[in-house]
Amino acid sequence: MKESIPPILRPEHVAPVSFASVVANFQLDFAHAGEAELFGISMNTADLRPGDLFVAMPGLKTHGAAFAQKAIDAGAVAIITDANGFELIESREVPIALLEQPRKHLGALAAAVYGNTAEVMPTTFATTGTNGKTSTSYLLEAILRQLGQVTGLTSTAERHIAGEVIVSRLTTPESTEMHALIARMREKKVESIAIEVSAQALTQLRVDGLIFDVAGFTNLSHDHLDDYGDMQTYFDAKARLFTAEHAKRGVVCLDSQYGEQMLEAAKIPVVTISSNESVSSDWKVLVTEELPSKTSFMVKSPLGEVLESSIPLIGAHMAHNAGLAIAMLVESGIAFSKIAKAISSGVEAYLPGRTERVTAATGPDVFVDFGHSPDAFLNTLAAVRKVTKGKVIMVFGADGDRDATKRPDMARVSAEGCDLLVITDHHPRFEDPASIRATLVESARQARPELEIYEVSPPEAAIRKAVSLAQPGDSILWAGPGHQDYRDIRGVRTPYSARQEARAALSEAGWK
Repeated sequence: MKESIPPILRPEHVAPVSFASVVANFQLDFAHAGEAELFGISMNTADLRPGDLFVAMPGLKTHGAAFAQKAIDAGAVAIITDANGFELIESREVPIALLEQPRKHLGALAAAVYGNTAEVMPTTFATTGTNGKTSTSYLLEAILRQLGQVTGLTSTAERHIAGEVIVSRLTTPESTEMHALIARMREKKVESIAIEVSAQALTQLRVDGLIFDVAGFTNLSHDHLDDYGDMQTYFDAKARLFTAEHAKRGVVCLDSQYGEQMLEAAKIPVVTISSNESVSSDWKVLVTEELPSKTSFMVKSPLGEVLESSIPLIGAHMAHNAGLAIAMLVESGIAFSKIAKAISSGVEAYLPGRTERVTAATGPDVFVDFGHSPDAFLNTLAAVRKVTKGKVIMVFGADGDRDATKRPDMARVSAEGCDLLVITDHHPRFEDPASIRATLVESARQARPELEIYEVSPPEAAIRKAVSLAQPGDSILWAGPGHQDYRDIRGVRTPYSARQEARAALSEAGWK
């Protein structure tokens, strides 16, 4: 069964924009004159709706203008393309304007069509980094809700619109979808939006047309080198967020080796935060207690103000994400004292698939986590170890057709941090899953030859094997699948839930 892709979210009611006004505002030339009223914008005929402006852009294999007639048949009322694209368009049924390098202007065009001007925009928060982007975004939104605001969120896991929850398509959607989503949030009276911003979103211009009120940086570690080649290029992609083109102010965490580098690279006013008392930073966040059900922490502001709170999650790294969120909120203009009062009894957050505890009333603890990098494994294993009296059992697999250079380190960190290791499959995509597992097993055995290692496929069997090895007081960390409700096998998204499988495995083992 192939999983259906969630639809693009658009506002229910759109005030039409004159195509002539867009042409005039962007100082374009008509290749074929005419008038049209625009109700939306699309770069993809699969998502195009009647009344849309179709932006036909050059692609890697073909030019979008080759699909112009299909776009017109689907209801496109105007087209913007470059000179090469215009040569491919035979139909003159709709007005056409010329714009060279249309991809570079797509975000601004989308903002204009949907009316996302600075005067009407909600307060926007952007978080980037290798790990912690999703968690910080959820924590930002949770605190904003506790402050009484109507909130929006867009992340790897979900989109939130004033309480409505929708499964995500991409971590950061294309700029046309992003601006449609923000317009829908404005329509629902959303006051503040937390947005997770990936490196790909920045280099692929998906957040163009937006200037965030506050940007946050969590950390940087080995990931996505299949896209960026080396760590400096990957860092440079993230650093784009900390420019005046994308944000007004920033908060940088100094807890990874790239924190200071981001501070130096930033082209906007920036404050710093750290959990290390020996590091000089404007903000401090310190963990005060770690339990299986929550982590308590303290945050100290640049003015010496102190608040104490907790999150319903395990791990010092999660508390650090909460501290970053609080600093970002204060940078946006919200009073520290108001935040302290709102979360005095704890941050009321649910983070799907982020060290999510799916434990039965009896038996071992089971945590399902989305982490899929060596650094994420390191932090999450440390968090699980802190709250475990018995053994820590690790279950994980690796993505196919993605950065293969991180696989040996993922296996090494897993082997060094657990007591029993179960290696299985994740998203094999078009790779041979047995070959991926073999690399992981070999690297784990090299790291700890004495470790008890099991290779079990498919993952449904792997979690049942892990449960069979566990006793009360033990913990199982299943890293990789997190919130995702599918596995990608040869291009087919097969429905699948690690959380449901974990609960079923516990039940079958007699843990009620």
